[in-house]
Amino acid sequence: MLYLDIPSDVDLVALARKRHPISVSIFLPTTPVSTETRGDRIALKNLSKEALAQLEAKGADKRQLWPLTEALDALIEDDEFWRFQAHGLVIYATPDNLQTFRVPNVLVPMVEVSDRFHLKPLLRATTFGNACYVLALAEGGARLIEVSADLPANTVKVSDLPIDAAAAVGQMGALDRSEGDRLGGSDDIKLRQRKFVRQVDAALRGLLAGSNIPLVLASVDQIGALYRSVNSYAHLAAEGIQGNPEKLTDAELATAARPILDGLHREQLAEWTAQFHQRNQEGRATTDVAQAARAATLGAVQSLMVNMDVIEH
Repeated sequence: MLYLDIPSDVDLVALARKRHPISVSIFLPTTPVSTETRGDRIALKNLSKEALAQLEAKGADKRQLWPLTEALDALIEDDEFWRFQAHGLVIYATPDNLQTFRVPNVLVPMVEVSDRFHLKPLLRATTFGNACYVLALAEGGARLIEVSADLPANTVKVSDLPIDAAAAVGQMGALDRSEGDRLGGSDDIKLRQRKFVRQVDAALRGLLAGSNIPLVLASVDQIGALYRSVNSYAHLAAEGIQGNPEKLTDAELATAARPILDGLHREQLAEWTAQFHQRNQEGRATTDVAQAARAATLGAVQSLMVNMDVIEH
């Protein structure tokens, strides 16, 4: 399970306005497996040493460095804190305050020392959607799990969602039953499964109508392929979670969905990059910050992309 602290708009504004001559921003990848965090603590210790070395090289007041060092050391030694992590950790620290944000995306290890905080890596957690639905589909039942950026995964109550494949067959009309009576063996099983997945798709339509949240399918191959053949939701992810979802908890399915969401984000970036190159050739895009700023004042910027892993001074 991922433990997340996604910053709100209010948090981001407050961080952006914060000014202190000793402002330290630390970013590192972490593991949500509580028994394997020792390496993360060592990584933070090394990044903290790097930050302090940079501050000393800049001639920072040592009397202000001591409370900063003490706060970072206390965080490294806090066993309870390290029990609950995600895939990335962001730390913003001054001599009189330390804030942490646990984020779902893997971060590049980085330290930035300035008079303000470095926000770009944190923005990834808010810019890219970290939410999806997971459809856990098996003959023994179907359930829809809502995966959000900062709340535990939970099963969504869906009206008319069939209990299992047998229940779906029980709802067939007389013509359907007579057709089923003429079939046997594997054909009968496939017919039952097809009825089941059609009813699942129909039950989800009302809930998902007008949404653009990705739907990730968790199923075994055969019934998963049948569902994809009748699916009517435009945002069903091409990649799914393999295996019987009945053996997985909501939290485990949410964790398995995260890499799929990351893949969808990479696809979005690739599409955006291709569109940028095309429009750049047409004179409708720019990498010049000043030109982009002038265009923004005229309302002529449709979208803006920045490299969150690059620090510009």
